[in-house]
Amino acid sequence: MKLVSLALFLSLGAMSTSVLAQTPAPVVVQAATPAQAATAVAPPASNVAEPAAAIALLQEMQAANTDVLKKQEAALATLDELQKAAEELKIFSKRG
Repeated sequence: MKLVSLALFLSLGAMSTSVLAQTPAPVVVQAATPAQAATAVAPPASNVAEPAAAIALLQEMQAANTDVLKKQEAALATLDELQKAAEELKIFSKRG
């Protein structure tokens, strides 16, 4: 009886070490591209004499900000997908 329980204990120990030895597949993430400099640089307030020119400048700045926000939302969506995939890997690795 002791021999059977010892054999069972050793086989379970060997199986647990083989399960722990497995490493998950590496996740490849694309490198972040450097932020592009804003094409329109705001002139000093003293140079903006006409309200129409100021409004046009603000609209350009708003369009540039909208583009940046869209890129950030896409990056956040990608990060959320990666986080969900990592959680799934954790769940599946525990089920082993």
